[in-house]
Amino acid sequence: MNLVWVVSILIICIPGSTEGASRPAVVNVGAMCTVGTINGRVSKIAIEAAVNDVNSDPTILGGTKLSITFHDSNFSGFLGIIGALKFMESDTVAIIGPQTAVMAHILSHLANELHVPLLSFTALDPTLSSLQYPYFVQTAPNDLFQMAAIADMVSYFGWTEVAAIFTDDDSGRNGVAALGDKLAEKGLKICYKAALPPDPKATRDDVKNQLVMIQMMESRVIVLHTFAKSGLVVFDVALELGMMESGYVWIATAWLSTVLDSASPLSSKTANSIQGALTLRPHTPVSERKRAFISRWNKLSNGSIGLNPYGLYAYDTVWMLAHAINLLLDQGGTISFSNITSLGGPKGGGTVNLGALSIFHGGKQLLDNILQTNMTGLTGPIAFHPDRSPLNPAYDLINIIENGYQRIGYWSNYSRISVVPPETSSNRSTLNQHLHTVVWPGGTTVKPRGWVFPNNGKQLRIGVPNRVSYRDFVSRRNGTDIVEGYCIDIFLSAIKLLPYAVPYEFVLFGDGLKNPSYYEFVNMIASGKFDAAVGDIAIVTNRTKIVDFTQPYIESGLVVVAPVRRLNSRAWAFLKPFSALMWGVTAAFFLIIGLVMWILEHRINDEFRGPPRKQIVTILWFSFSTMFFAHRENTVSTLGRMVLIIWLFIVLIINSSYTASLTSMLTVQQLESPITGIDTLVTSTEPIGYQIGSFAQNYLVEELNIPRSRLVPLGSPEAYADALKKRTVAAVVDEKAYIELFLSENCMFSIRGQEFTKSGWGFAFPRDSPLTIDMSNAILTLSENGDLQKIHDKWLSRKTCAQTSDLISDQLQLQSFWGLFLICGIACLIALFIHFLLALRQFSRHSPEAEDQTEPSSHSRRTSRSARLHTFLSFIDEKADESKNNNKTKRKRKEMNDGIKWEGEL
Repeated sequence: MNLVWVVSILIICIPGSTEGASRPAVVNVGAMCTVGTINGRVSKIAIEAAVNDVNSDPTILGGTKLSITFHDSNFSGFLGIIGALKFMESDTVAIIGPQTAVMAHILSHLANELHVPLLSFTALDPTLSSLQYPYFVQTAPNDLFQMAAIADMVSYFGWTEVAAIFTDDDSGRNGVAALGDKLAEKGLKICYKAALPPDPKATRDDVKNQLVMIQMMESRVIVLHTFAKSGLVVFDVALELGMMESGYVWIATAWLSTVLDSASPLSSKTANSIQGALTLRPHTPVSERKRAFISRWNKLSNGSIGLNPYGLYAYDTVWMLAHAINLLLDQGGTISFSNITSLGGPKGGGTVNLGALSIFHGGKQLLDNILQTNMTGLTGPIAFHPDRSPLNPAYDLINIIENGYQRIGYWSNYSRISVVPPETSSNRSTLNQHLHTVVWPGGTTVKPRGWVFPNNGKQLRIGVPNRVSYRDFVSRRNGTDIVEGYCIDIFLSAIKLLPYAVPYEFVLFGDGLKNPSYYEFVNMIASGKFDAAVGDIAIVTNRTKIVDFTQPYIESGLVVVAPVRRLNSRAWAFLKPFSALMWGVTAAFFLIIGLVMWILEHRINDEFRGPPRKQIVTILWFSFSTMFFAHRENTVSTLGRMVLIIWLFIVLIINSSYTASLTSMLTVQQLESPITGIDTLVTSTEPIGYQIGSFAQNYLVEELNIPRSRLVPLGSPEAYADALKKRTVAAVVDEKAYIELFLSENCMFSIRGQEFTKSGWGFAFPRDSPLTIDMSNAILTLSENGDLQKIHDKWLSRKTCAQTSDLISDQLQLQSFWGLFLICGIACLIALFIHFLLALRQFSRHSPEAEDQTEPSSHSRRTSRSARLHTFLSFIDEKADESKNNNKTKRKRKEMNDGIKWEGEL
């Protein structure tokens, strides 16, 4: 049978509400609060004051009066529903409230059906979505912004985890969920959630049970999101349990600031229990209207309670509603309702009389006017974003101290944490965040670490690999449970640098017969069987996915090791240092230098003159004697000296390089294996050895795609040496730290190529463990003060072989020296060019002029040029002094011939 709804509608119009008629005399508005709470009492006074102020100003509603009716839900959801239904019977256009999110979730469904807007400044659950509850409007910043402010504070102080205590209702659960989301955005988290019965039902035993659980946790940062009555009980019990002492951090949501503002003066017991706590207060900028209202407050409240920001929001909510109603009437809207007389039940099985409930016809228009609000109230500018969030949410950050409290800064949705009020700050950057000094629980101004080791009576279980090889890194002393080694000493030195004591015990992992699997070892931390792991643990990708590592304390990438042998000296070994081309170019330059020096010195240096045979011998002797700096001939010319200096410098470098290379070739070990590095190893088909338990196996298979059938597990350095000698494996791949220790005792092997992975060793801790950061800082301190190197020298220093790495002495090639030869060649060319320029100048100045000839024939011109060239070569071959004398003689003979000729003509 179909569901049948029978609805009879009666149109009820308030007189004067039709279009074109006068405004209604009265508009009914409901207000729901719990008068037994601080916010309930404050908001009731503020709403009454706002209604009086609106009604006393004829310009607001044009003569129409607001009629406000209050309903006290008295902490009861049932009474809250009854009150809301009563409002719906009395033609109420809007309801200010409810006070709690629990009631807001229920009544919003009713408001959706009857089109009556709900305006709440205290039900700030962030899940009260405008999509699901379009007629519910939050007129104060919801808890999402408050939780964002707390997350920013936690991040600012460098804490990573918090414990959350909350009231187990919609507001508490959803607020803490929002906190978890905001913390996660910053890489932080809630480590424990402690739920309390809904306010005010939480007893001291309920609170104590949860606080004892928190005492057993690591985190000492506690976020308290509840209401005033339960919250004060939490602080009172925390004081009894010693949780308000140094080391603890308490961050309370805005409920605590309302207690400070409205319930003062506090009892001495309450004041002592909250000292050092941090809390938030909705920020309202200073204005003349706000000052005037604050000055009126004592009269309005008769001094019974102090004003808090939610009282200001209550006041502004009334004015917001008044402006929206006025705009509705100005737009020609009507204050009219439709009564629902009856509702047919399912299958006709009865009816529910809803005749008294009314649908507000102007509800949608009134809601739109509310959301379009743009005014300035006691709380500052009032407007809504499209998602209905307030325009500029901000909070004061409050620190409770002895005899009061202090503001340590501000938080806003734009500049985040700052010491400058949001309305005066032009800085929108989140980089330079700053707060004033905080007085923490216990009266200290030193920032608490924010965590301790779990107080469960147990020491930290530190896993240590029970190695059977490379025991210098970590091992158990024979016959005892004492562990020692390089890694252990670093851990002990680092833990001594921590500013707090760390209770721990070492627990061996492995059967002692073979090296344990380090992947399983690390998994023991993730599974909770170990609280940390200390040893030669490589930091690799698959391990960082399940644990956190400290700063590496030693670098140790993968390398390739292959066999080596000594070169047998041969008869012609002395030729090996240089390549053939290098030998040829060097010999050529020796001859070139000899020739250049002969040219530069021949005319002025007797040692470079004589018969041709003697001069050739001189050139050859001078050239090759410079190899040993044994040349006897003096150098006279400036150009010759310049060339000789450059050449001797080059000879010095060539001699030194030759000597070093020859020495290396005669003494350095060479590879017996064709493996030159990881590339040749991958392309070959030879078997490859690796250390049992090392990550090398997974890397070779998964990253380099080497078949598992090629891999041979080896358990000790002795197994390495035996497999390489017997050629069971072509090479061994292992971490460099192990290999350096292996090579210090095995000179028959050598590292081939470079490290083909870059990694290091670190200590492993559970994810997000605060010990990780502190231990990393301690390792850096050890590195900076030199202790890390001292520990290395203590355990790992060995007398190394002459050859422990990839040091094949290759022949020296020409490309290593071509720059030197180029410099020498250029110097020679420049010297020769200058030398010939000077020679030509001297020749032209001192050579005799040719006899005058009248119209010489072409044959005579050719003969003249040949003679002149022959004369020039003769000039070059002559010694400089002789050429000058010969030129003078020729010049005198010419002058005498010219004189005789002249006399004969006369």
